[in-house]
Amino acid sequence: MVIFVEQTGPLALIEDLGRPGLAHLGVSPSGAADRSSSALANRLVGNPERAALIEVTLGGLIIVARQFHWAAITGAPTQLWLNDRPTASHAPFALYPGDRLRVDPPRDGVRNYLAVRGGLRVPKVLGSRSTDVLSGLGPEPLRSGVSIIVGHTTRSLPGVDLVPPHPASKRLPVLPGPRHDWFTDEAWTLLQETSWTVSADANRVAVRLDGPRLNRRITHELPSEGLIRGAIQVPSAGQPLIFLADHPVTGGYPVIAVLTELAADDAAQLRPGDQVSLHG
Repeated sequence: MVIFVEQTGPLALIEDLGRPGLAHLGVSPSGAADRSSSALANRLVGNPERAALIEVTLGGLIIVARQFHWAAITGAPTQLWLNDRPTASHAPFALYPGDRLRVDPPRDGVRNYLAVRGGLRVPKVLGSRSTDVLSGLGPEPLRSGVSIIVGHTTRSLPGVDLVPPHPASKRLPVLPGPRHDWFTDEAWTLLQETSWTVSADANRVAVRLDGPRLNRRITHELPSEGLIRGAIQVPSAGQPLIFLADHPVTGGYPVIAVLTELAADDAAQLRPGDQVSLHG
């Protein structure tokens, strides 16, 4: 069974929950930028949460079904069009042979997740079907005119008709980072009391925030040390940088704070110009 990609929009990638446990080899976990939305899309069609699906950035994806499929789209609230008729996201729906599905750009947020029952069957690289845009591991970004193989499953469909869309929060909880003590008390206060602006420098690797400078108490060089998704690093310019799914495995600037897991999902839905706050 296959689905045909008629149009991709700005960026459409195959993702799953990534390739954790390989940082010692220099390999980032990667995977879906918004993991909770990815897992939800798979649950809605009866897939394992790790099944591969399509991560859609700023809409524009159009697919055509070649056989019958169950599908679901989650992530940022958006409008779907099935054969030019509006249909709901965050609910399972049937695709019949020849059906054409279009995903509009979300009104708020960045990413949507299209799961197809059975999961997408592209070759695995280091145990994952995820595309890592930083390292180039995994399948290439989707392009118009390709067909994607869909797997088979005997798992039961869930008895769920609709999950209300949940817009990503722009008030993100943080925990003190491993180099929290390298910053002044004023910097820690500023981090939590500032309304930060998401800069144009935002992608699957990281989101840069614009606002006041966060001054350091300790100013000497820091040897490179490990990074995780949700780490908030402060480069020499003093502006915080939130690392997302395709983050490097090490960094040479101090990490002042770390987002919680769910907050890291919300950070993946931030778009340039958004106002965001960080709080302990």
